[in-house]
Amino acid sequence: MNHTDVANLDWRSLGLKVGHEVHYQLRTRRKLFCRCPAEFRHREPDYEVLRHMRPTLSELGEYDGTALMEFKTKKNVRYQLYADIDCTYEMDDTPPFPINGEALDIALRIGLLLNLNIVDEMHISRKQYLDGSIPTGFQRTAIIGVEGWVPFRGRKLGIIQLGLEEDACREVSDVGHDIVYRADRLGFPLVEVVTDATMHTPEEASAGARLIWRLLRSTGQVRTGPGAGRQDVNVSINGSTRVEIKGVPDTGLIRRLVAVEAFRQQQLLAIRDELRARGVSPESLKLESRELDRATVLGTGSPYLRRAADAGESVAAVRLAGFAGLLNRVIEPGLEFGYEFSERVRVIACLDRMPNIIYRGGSDEGLTDEDWGVIRELVNCGVNDEAVLAWGPAPDLRTAVNEIHLRAVDAAAGVPSETRQPHPDGTTGFERILPGPDRMYPDTDSPPTAISRERLDEIRKALPEPAWRTEERFRALGLPEDVAQSLVFSPRRGLFEKLTAGPGADPKLLGVALEQWSRWLSRQGFAVRQLSDEALAGLFERYRKGGFGREAIVHLMRGLCRGGALDALLAARGLGEVITGRKLETLAAAALKGATPDYAREPEACWRFLMGRAMRELRGRAQGRDVAAAVRKLAGR
Repeated sequence: MNHTDVANLDWRSLGLKVGHEVHYQLRTRRKLFCRCPAEFRHREPDYEVLRHMRPTLSELGEYDGTALMEFKTKKNVRYQLYADIDCTYEMDDTPPFPINGEALDIALRIGLLLNLNIVDEMHISRKQYLDGSIPTGFQRTAIIGVEGWVPFRGRKLGIIQLGLEEDACREVSDVGHDIVYRADRLGFPLVEVVTDATMHTPEEASAGARLIWRLLRSTGQVRTGPGAGRQDVNVSINGSTRVEIKGVPDTGLIRRLVAVEAFRQQQLLAIRDELRARGVSPESLKLESRELDRATVLGTGSPYLRRAADAGESVAAVRLAGFAGLLNRVIEPGLEFGYEFSERVRVIACLDRMPNIIYRGGSDEGLTDEDWGVIRELVNCGVNDEAVLAWGPAPDLRTAVNEIHLRAVDAAAGVPSETRQPHPDGTTGFERILPGPDRMYPDTDSPPTAISRERLDEIRKALPEPAWRTEERFRALGLPEDVAQSLVFSPRRGLFEKLTAGPGADPKLLGVALEQWSRWLSRQGFAVRQLSDEALAGLFERYRKGGFGREAIVHLMRGLCRGGALDALLAARGLGEVITGRKLETLAAAALKGATPDYAREPEACWRFLMGRAMRELRGRAQGRDVAAAVRKLAGR
């Protein structure tokens, strides 16, 4: 099984449904609920705070399942803080300030661009986060608008809601029971755009996310750079539950992630059906485990078990009734079903030294058939049963054994509702149980905020053109699709609009030069972004007046990046006017002197040879199409 096999699935018959939650930090001066600067820090922190998280009851007197799962990890959570950008509010020692008005106005502007129905009164809620990423244990969040849409491939892509919330800390490390967060981005204003689940192929899912991403970027009021924007991708197929792929940093990964997740869910449903055929149900599975004595452990040839015994750790075997052979089934490219059990143990029991479990046919190095016979007998395994070994400190091992059992129960039910971490190769790993409604409750520290009609009217007056309309306008000017899309949020968009408004402008050339050629030069190491709009405007104005051919533009841009003056660069290349007519034919003839290709034998190769000879002398001094015409005339073609 590889990625090619996954990509060839029939998405319609699978009933694939994908929706997005697109998050973007807003470009504001201050944080959302305090007056600290919204700035990153890259120096060593000023101080550190240690905390432990525990769940609280919801308004209905119930615990959220995710909160209970996180509590089982028993994490020591350390926060790295800075005296100049962090305050007592973020440590939950001070009530929140009124919401940042600048951030609210930006969110309202985005809501109007998304055709949302803006709420009359904004209410702040608390959303529990016990993974430690927010010191308070909850995130303050508010709904700004509901039931919007954006045009998408001849139809409307529904926008369920737009939220305004505070960002979490960024993770520094997570090893065992110790996790470290840096609190510089904590409290940054963040918008969350939630789409409906009406994207039905991986390619559609990728395109839908890019559309929302471009619209947000086009406002010029969201941050850019690593971590500023990220997507949660919700995936399901017929017969499965919703699975959330959390924090996808790049829309380019979405196509592969969705395809692999759909395949994973298909395989999990097949495993469920096989278990049903074997008479296994969630209710029939009982936790059956036994701790191995030291003599049994040392009697095996497994280096992992022997190392655990030498470290004073315990080893246990868990019986999975009816699971024989299923843990070896491939559910993601390069990953077996047993990986799902290993991930639960890694995340919840905090046993993160791999491998952390052993089963037949998996990472069972050193275990002989005789060893497995002894182990299986200890937990009363029958022919259709599987035994899984785990090891670690006694408290963690108890958690691990329980999680192995719970994952087996989930397997008998089908596809568990989970939040999963994306990997660069398109596979995913377990992160936590998918949160439910019990994690949300009102924030009694924050009063409602009225959103007046007058405020919305003022924002409407300054609304930019919607990104999709700008793209349509750029496409009508002849720009390639990728240029039309990237130019919408490009810092050179204003320059492009100014230059194309003038007489004699070539919009396609300008767009390609400002976007495609600039990106190519950046990849070559040239600081194109540091070029001023004035320098580029001067370059294109000289081109418009006939100072050189289009082939010279890239070379001149390279020279400007190196600090050269335009006049000096033109003089060094002998540029100043575009050569045409008889003068061009004379120079072309001189360039081709002595060239005697055999057109009859290899006409295309000869043509490329002659054009190469001519362009070597005339590139930038004449337009390429004129050089081609002169070469054809001289060659008698």
